Amino acid sequence: MSIARTARRERVASNAGVALVSVVLLIWTLLPIYNIIRVSLQAKEEVLSTSVWPLAPSLTAFDTVFHQSFWLLKTFWSQMGNSFYIGIAVALLTLAIGTLTSFVIGRMRIRHGWMLTHAALLTYTIPMSFLAIPFYAIMGKYGLTNSPIAVIAVEVTFATPYAIFIFQQYGASIPLELDEAARIDGATPLQIFYRVYLPLMAPAMVAIGTYALLLSWNEYLYAFLLLSGGTVVTVPVALGKFLAGDEAPWNLLMAASIVYAIPPLIRSEEQTSELQSLNNLVC
Repeated sequence: MSIARTARRERVASNAGVALVSVVLLIWTLLPIYNIIRVSLQAKEEVLSTSVWPLAPSLTAFDTVFHQSFWLLKTFWSQMGNSFYIGIAVALLTLAIGTLTSFVIGRMRIRHGWMLTHAALLTYTIPMSFLAIPFYAIMGKYGLTNSPIAVIAVEVTFATPYAIFIFQQYGASIPLELDEAARIDGATPLQIFYRVYLPLMAPAMVAIGTYALLLSWNEYLYAFLLLSGGTVVTVPVALGKFLAGDEAPWNLLMAASIVYAIPPLIRSEEQTSELQSLNNLVC
């Protein structure tokens, strides 16, 4: 009886400890987000105050962002369009290259196809920041230093190896008998790809498409280097200009950041569930 009571106490203490650590981690994670919201609701003069709560909360900063009534925000919605264009293009190209490559390697059974996958993964052995200057030089030779195509090419380069790896792991769970049955019915490899392979790869495509979109959506370094200015600038680069002056309008910066973060937040829950299922499959 005493053993059971001791075990029960240990279990309660363990659960209490886990709950306490979880609460601390949750507060630590949400605190920066709260500060972003708090600053966006304050006036410029109140940003540096030591108050934990907004002294006079107002949506003036958001109104300024939506109406582009500040000189650094005059083309905000155009910049949002540039970010959407680059993100969608990167996602579509990554999905196209990744699915075609994994189909050819995994379903067509080409000889030594695994070498292509492993060679692509070698891209991640070098940090993205180390490749910034070489990429800038390459794009300069092709005259693409102020074109969204340059950023799209870079982001697809870094997103494709991971996409191929995940597609191959997920595609291994699809029975090859389906391909053989389609061939018996007279289907060509292209028809098998579109009518058999792609529909069954839908969950992986959702996860990888979201991953590629977020990768390009949050990109700053290459967008800063390859998009020198004009009408092709993305939102992260434009927001970086807020810090160039002596007095940065932090409330406007935080409000614009929140608006820019809304599209990824909409996809976050779906991406998390898909990636968890894929990670369980890979493991």
